[in-house]
Amino acid sequence: MEFGLVVLWIALFLLLGLAAAPLARLLFPDLAYGGFAIPVGLAVLLLVGHLVGYVAYGLPAAVAGVLALLGLSGLAARRIDVREDLDPAHLAENDLVFVLGFGLIVLIRGIDPAAAPLPVAVGEKFLDFGLLATLDRSSSLPPESMWFAGEPITYHYGGHLLTSLLSSLTGTSPAFAYNLGLAGFYATLVTAAYGLAGSIAATYRVHERFAAGLAAFFVGLAGNLDTAVRVLAWLLPDAVTSRFVDAVGADRSLTAWHPRQFSYWDASRVVPIDPTDPETREAATEFPLFGWLNGDLHAHMMSQPFLLLAAGILLAAWSADEERRRLLLGVALPPVVGLLAMLNVWDLPTVLGLTFLAVFFAPWNPVSLLPARVGERFPGDPVAQPVEELRRVGLGLGTVVLVAAAGVLWTLPFWPTSVLGGPGLSIEYWAPWTPAWPLVVVHGIFLAGIAVYLSRRLATEDTGPALVLLIGIGIFGLAAAVGVPALAVTVPVILACWWLFRRSVDLGFEGVLIVAGAGLVLLVELVTLETTRPERFNVIFKPYVHVWLFWAVASAVVLPRIASGWSAPDRGLDRRRLRLTGAVLAAVLVVAAGLYPGFALYHHVDDGTETTDELGTTLDATAYLEVHYPAEAEAIRWLDDEVDGQPAIVTEAPGHYWWAYDRDGTVGGASAPASLTGIPTVAGWFHEAQYRGEDVFDERVADVRRIYTGNASQQRELLAKYDVQYVYVGPAERERYTEITIGEHEAVSVANEWERVTIYGVDQEQLYSRTRFESPRTHVRQYQALAWRTSISSASTVSTSRNIGMYSRRS
Repeated sequence: MEFGLVVLWIALFLLLGLAAAPLARLLFPDLAYGGFAIPVGLAVLLLVGHLVGYVAYGLPAAVAGVLALLGLSGLAARRIDVREDLDPAHLAENDLVFVLGFGLIVLIRGIDPAAAPLPVAVGEKFLDFGLLATLDRSSSLPPESMWFAGEPITYHYGGHLLTSLLSSLTGTSPAFAYNLGLAGFYATLVTAAYGLAGSIAATYRVHERFAAGLAAFFVGLAGNLDTAVRVLAWLLPDAVTSRFVDAVGADRSLTAWHPRQFSYWDASRVVPIDPTDPETREAATEFPLFGWLNGDLHAHMMSQPFLLLAAGILLAAWSADEERRRLLLGVALPPVVGLLAMLNVWDLPTVLGLTFLAVFFAPWNPVSLLPARVGERFPGDPVAQPVEELRRVGLGLGTVVLVAAAGVLWTLPFWPTSVLGGPGLSIEYWAPWTPAWPLVVVHGIFLAGIAVYLSRRLATEDTGPALVLLIGIGIFGLAAAVGVPALAVTVPVILACWWLFRRSVDLGFEGVLIVAGAGLVLLVELVTLETTRPERFNVIFKPYVHVWLFWAVASAVVLPRIASGWSAPDRGLDRRRLRLTGAVLAAVLVVAAGLYPGFALYHHVDDGTETTDELGTTLDATAYLEVHYPAEAEAIRWLDDEVDGQPAIVTEAPGHYWWAYDRDGTVGGASAPASLTGIPTVAGWFHEAQYRGEDVFDERVADVRRIYTGNASQQRELLAKYDVQYVYVGPAERERYTEITIGEHEAVSVANEWERVTIYGVDQEQLYSRTRFESPRTHVRQYQALAWRTSISSASTVSTSRNIGMYSRRS
């Protein structure tokens, strides 16, 4: 294990958090600012590093980001009393949470560090590692696609960019930065959840550390009800389990499950993509621990800490005075929104929706967000409720539009090459409804506490909380019977929160998070996206990640309030009984949620991997090469070590989720030489068809075949067209292209050779003298020039706030 690198990366994150502490304290004066210090530091590093990267990427961009952070915190320190306002114990408490989270992922990834395709690992690790590797080779942004040589990446690569900046500051290679980045993002997420829940709980008479710790557990460790249901089915008599399975429509495999059969994967595949299709597969319904166990350094994982940072800014505005809330919503929030789009474009509608809800339900009049002269036009006298609701809707939408526009301006250079779903994207109505049982399994942990919480608040002297809860359960049963269970899960929750907010009941920001989660669940049931391929999988997958975060933090506030005996005032209820039932409910839910991490971590450690069994624990994401693919390991490492820059290479195409090519045509190779080095291949994974269109991608795939098997004239034209410098011939290429002729071309010679791999070099000067093609590298340079001009333009558009000295533009 590379403990020196672990200590170095922990120190870097903690130092960035320490540097950002004055800025975080200024932004969140009434909140647990320590939980947001590291996310704030990382946000400044990414924002500035991204902009500078269009001129000089790598260490210069990273250093510029650090200097900007120090400058901003220096300005912030002048507006606070550093000795009085910065509490070392508070910062140390949050740093401890961070270190524990980082250590957990180091343990997990040290046992299974591989960034590999099937059959070694599952997921899209080659996409993630390839993005990190191509950024490591880039001298300026946007980076060139490792799977579509000559063209820039069309993907939300902000998280990989941030990881690359951190690796530049520490001098860490992508092989180790991959897993260290995973540990850093997880620890930042857990720390942000700890701070956000503690901040909300501090407004109530509950122990804020209890709520903060629950949030860290629910966000970082908890699983859904799948494991709890399996364990219960195993414990109950077979006849009882069988009747239960038939009653709820669960999978019959539950009746024969045994703990020895546990798989960390099962809990992430619960909701069917198309309930009307008997052959349908399940969509991903991931929660954070599953994601980090699986180990993809993926966009939807790296954006999560910053989504909670945005929620923290909205919470600060929720309780701020008029001037400060304008600054928070108008100055602090937009750059975070822009960064979220860079990190994971699926986060953009979610954070904008959360912004709308925060303004719509705010305890203050949204008119106060308007400039004084405009606000004076609105009458100060009370207006009818429908008029007030419409006013709040209008002002909420106006805030969203302005925040979105400013967020785009902050990250404007990113957008010319970004992808927003692929060619032919359309929003469609989705008719089938998810069955009741999958909804219960995925959301039941949180909905149980939320239902009790709201029922206690809705109770009256004549209608106790138990009756309110029973009515809610009855509504759910009726909705499930008629085939629309999600309506009963979401609509009553949304209406109940609206009713309580409007009656000025002590429902705080946790209510906004509850409504946001319910709204996302309902939206997923009503709409879907279509491109060249159906996107229903992602339409369920990506929003459900946000639902988990919102409801996990809200539940961490809700359960301590329930356990404290909280209820509506003057209801004549036995407070001791309320405390007992609340404590029992909280304990049951924590135990149920804790079964998954218990089983998953035990099996992960006990099972180990073939790589670490042979080599010992390591954070090297490429260590598996010598164990599983020794025939290609030396060739790939030669490419990575000996080839400078990003010359184009040709590998088998199209790439897919498996390392090897299967001759029956069901799967392709994984474009390993490009994915593991960042050297761009002419045509890589099939994902590029989704990003750029199938016709363009299929043309390249056909050209790759001609390069390997065509005649000399075809090969000459295509090698020049794509500015190919190397041709890789390994096991996957020999399997797909049985008659390889490229080695016979006069402009091609052997660059290096091993037992099962030959890498040919291409003499481009000889080719260009006989062809009419320009190098496609001009495409990337044109995009880089466009992006730099865009960044200069946006720099003059976004102003610096003199009031709090938050952001400055360096160019």
